[in-house]
Amino acid sequence: VQLQASGGGLVQAGGSLRLSCSASGRTLSNVALGWFRQAPGTEREFVAAISASSITYYTNSVKGRFTISRDNAKNTVYLQMSILKPEDTAIYLCAARGWGSTSPRLTDYIYWGQGTQVTVSS
Repeated sequence: VQLQASGGGLVQAGGSLRLSCSASGRTLSNVALGWFRQAPGTEREFVAAISASSITYYTNSVKGRFTISRDNAKNTVYLQMSILKPEDTAIYLCAARGWGSTSPRLTDYIYWGQGTQVTVSS
């Protein structure tokens, strides 16, 4: 399975971006998908996840600002990010589990994309 993330860029604080992650190699309709991020000098952290039945789960710092969704017909997961803050600056990576339920743990994800850079200026 290959995951390809896109949609990152430079945006001012308060702005919005929509990240996409497309998969090839197998269908992802029956597995959970997640977004993680990693800022320079920090550990990779969980951002959001969506189960196979579209139940969503967010880390507290993005609740109310970010929305994860999926389009199984396109084998794609999205992350709509709004009211962006400078502390959201990071490389954002998408990942897929081997199961349908969500998880915030990195080790529960078996497929990873290469990441897309999001930079929020103040």
